Amino acid sequence: MKFDVEKQFEYMEKVNNINCNKELKYSIFTMGCRLNENDSEKICGMLEKMGYSKTDDVSNANLIIFNTCCVRENAEDKLFGKLGEIKKYKEKNGTIIAVCGCMMQENHIVDKINSSYRFVDIIFGTHTLHKLPEDIYKILKDRVKVQDVIDIEGKVYEGLPIKRNNNISAAVTIMYGCNNFCSYCIVPYVRGRERSRKPEDILDEITELVNDGYKEVTLLGQNVNSYNGGDNYTFANLLADVDKIDGIERIRFVSPHPKDFTDDVIEQIAQSSKICKIIHLPLQSGSSNILKIMNRKYTKEQYLKLAKKMKEKIPGVVFSTDIIVGFPGETQEDFYETLDVVNKIKFEQIYMFIYSRRVGTPADKMENQIPEEIKHRRFDELKKIVEEQILQNNQKYIGTIQKVLVEGKSKNNEKMLTGRTDTNKVVIFEGKEDLINQMVDLKIVSEHMWYLKGERK
Repeated sequence: MKFDVEKQFEYMEKVNNINCNKELKYSIFTMGCRLNENDSEKICGMLEKMGYSKTDDVSNANLIIFNTCCVRENAEDKLFGKLGEIKKYKEKNGTIIAVCGCMMQENHIVDKINSSYRFVDIIFGTHTLHKLPEDIYKILKDRVKVQDVIDIEGKVYEGLPIKRNNNISAAVTIMYGCNNFCSYCIVPYVRGRERSRKPEDILDEITELVNDGYKEVTLLGQNVNSYNGGDNYTFANLLADVDKIDGIERIRFVSPHPKDFTDDVIEQIAQSSKICKIIHLPLQSGSSNILKIMNRKYTKEQYLKLAKKMKEKIPGVVFSTDIIVGFPGETQEDFYETLDVVNKIKFEQIYMFIYSRRVGTPADKMENQIPEEIKHRRFDELKKIVEEQILQNNQKYIGTIQKVLVEGKSKNNEKMLTGRTDTNKVVIFEGKEDLINQMVDLKIVSEHMWYLKGERK
C-alpha cells in the first residue's frame, strides 16, 4: 500500500511537469456525506500537487470533477443535470471531465454515463481514489478514456496529500466501509466492508493538525463506533488518546450506530471536557417492527433505554438523529411510534429524509412501497413537530454563557462573526476578526430558529 501511494506521487510529479507554467484550474462538486467531503479534500490535495489551482468558475476550469453520492435518489438527477450543463465546456475548451465516488460503484450508473455522457474522460470508484494522478496522466499522455473501478474490497491508503476546506475544524476519517447491511442502504455495496486505520496513523494526523493551528477535529466513519484498531484497541481507546493531544479543544464523531454504543465509550464521553456533548444517535424509525425490517438490530425500547443511560451518565448531553419517513410497510401507527420517540427525546437536531428506493438494496424489492403523497404528508407532520421543538430547545440557551469556536464571518452579514457551541448550535455576534479560530465565551441574548445571537461577556 505504501508502494502504491509512492507510485502515485511519481505520477503527480509527471503531471505537474506536463502542466508546468500553464496555470491550469480545477472545479470540484461534492455530493453527500462528510466522508465524501473528506475524500474531496484528498482529491484537491492531489490536484494541487499536479499543478492545478481551484476555481469556482466552471467555465474557466481545465478539469472538472464530480464526487458523487448514491444514498438519495435525487443525487442521480443532480449528477446527470450537471453533466448536461458542463458538456459545452468540454466541446469549447477541451475540459477534462471526471466522475468518481459511491455512484461509480453502481453498474447501471456507469453504463448510463458510458452510453449517454460519452464526453466523460475519467470514471473512478471509491476503492481507486488514490490512483487519480495515474488516471490524469493517461488522459494527458494518451488521450484515452479511463475507467478505473474495482469491485474488490478497498485498502487503507496513508500519506495522500490533502487540501482542507478551512483551517479551524478538520475531519479525520478513522475507518472505511460498513458491515451492517441496513435494508435501505447501498453503502456496504459501494464502500465495501469495514476497514480501520491504525491508531498511530490517526493520532499522527491529528497531531499534525494541531501543529497547523486546528482546534476541533471530527472523527469520521460509516459506523464510527465499531472502529477496531487491532489488539483490543477500541473506539473508546481512540477517544481517550485523542483527548490527550494538547491543542485539540473539541472532539466530535459521526456517524455511530446505537447497537455499538458500549459503556466504555459513554464513560469516556462523560469524563472528557473535550468531547462534545451532542451525540448523533441515528434512529431511522421509532417502530420496532420497521426497525426489524430495516435490519437495524435494535428496538424502540432499546434505543430509549440507551438514550436514558447517556442522559444519566453524561451531564448536559443532547442528541441529534436521522429519521426516514415512508419506509416500505410503514403504517400510520408505525409513524406515530417515530413521533413518540421524537417527543420523548426532544432532539437538538433531526436530519429528516423521505425514503427513496435504491437499486441493489433489499428495500427496493419490497412490494409494500408507500405512496409519495403519504410520505410527504408524514414528512410535513414530522417537520412541524421538529421546528416546534427547535424553538423550545433554543429557549434554554437564552441568558446562558456558551463557549463558541469562532469560524469566520457570517455568510449573511459580514459585520457579524459566526461560530458553534459544543452542541453544534450556530451563534452570530459582533466581534473583531482576530477572534476567528479562537474559543470565546458568549452570552446568548436571542434565538432565531436556525441560529442564536450572542454578545461578548
